[in-house]
Amino acid sequence: MSCQKCSVLPRIEDKDGNILVSCSVSELANKMIEYLEKKNISYVYEDAQTLWVSVSSFSDTIHDIFASNFLSKMESEAINLLFLEASETFSPSKLTRMKTLQQYRDLIGVKKLTTIIDNGALTTHFQPIIDIKSNTIYGYESLARGVDEDGSLISPDKLFNWAREGNMLFYLDRACRETSLKTAAVKNIHSKVFINFIPTAIYDPKHCLKSTVQWATQLNFDPKNIIFEVIESDYVEDLDHLKGILDYYKSQGFMVALDDVGSGYSSLNMIAKLLPNIVKIDRAIIDQIDTSSVNQSIFRAIVQIAKENDIIVLAEGIERVEELAFCAKEGADLAQGYYFAKPSAEPIRKI
Repeated sequence: MSCQKCSVLPRIEDKDGNILVSCSVSELANKMIEYLEKKNISYVYEDAQTLWVSVSSFSDTIHDIFASNFLSKMESEAINLLFLEASETFSPSKLTRMKTLQQYRDLIGVKKLTTIIDNGALTTHFQPIIDIKSNTIYGYESLARGVDEDGSLISPDKLFNWAREGNMLFYLDRACRETSLKTAAVKNIHSKVFINFIPTAIYDPKHCLKSTVQWATQLNFDPKNIIFEVIESDYVEDLDHLKGILDYYKSQGFMVALDDVGSGYSSLNMIAKLLPNIVKIDRAIIDQIDTSSVNQSIFRAIVQIAKENDIIVLAEGIERVEELAFCAKEGADLAQGYYFAKPSAEPIRKI
């Protein structure tokens, strides 16, 4: 048994065919007709609000519609499309495949993201994580980047925005995990590697994480050197589901980390319920912590809970020596931030 979402990517068809255009009001149909006539695209009236349009490429047509910028977002949400390939006949049952123009607009970013994933056009940058006591590199956080056709880098924010718009979080999240493992192997990293994952993108850990575990095994990683790090932890509503994911990782010998601890009201409860191996104290708490009594109180409370449960404390976002000094004095085990190094394609080997 396997999860269908693990193997099927959403796409906009590139084929020629016919589009059933259904508009909520006749004014929108008239607007579409103006566009079609301007582009010399043939159409046939079904009724005052419905058109049949013949296109040589459905994908190119969708791109052109939005490049023309003649529809507002609200109007795009009020126009529905059904695409039928040239050899395909219409039947009412196929109306379930209809999408709004706005949904197709979201898929434009998805198409680019799909191309990036299909072509393996993801890369990884590494930011060192420091063992405070020994002042040595404990490991690296791996951070995904997209590679555009011209070789420029695409930020993770843009990649994940595309993924959210097109319901592709699972595919991108999986590709980033696997790319992190492969790149760490190529870069000959033998210390800890922190790999981010989005828990809401994982449906069934046993199936959805299968390929990640297989790559770790195939690349001969020692499981204890791989730390899977929860991101967007404050937005997880189902803690039992998240606990199931973390427990699965632990059962395979990996370590797990909880990111952004201290940034939300549920953080302390999450530590107690999830019992991660590592907690990463949010950079908003670390910022100016040497002068903020409130941040200091939050930091000390997290450290106390962590130490009582044998959890390693990592202070992230350190940019000043004063912040490092406070965190070291108050019990942090690890540190990360621009004070040491920015993320880079080539891992820094020594601090």
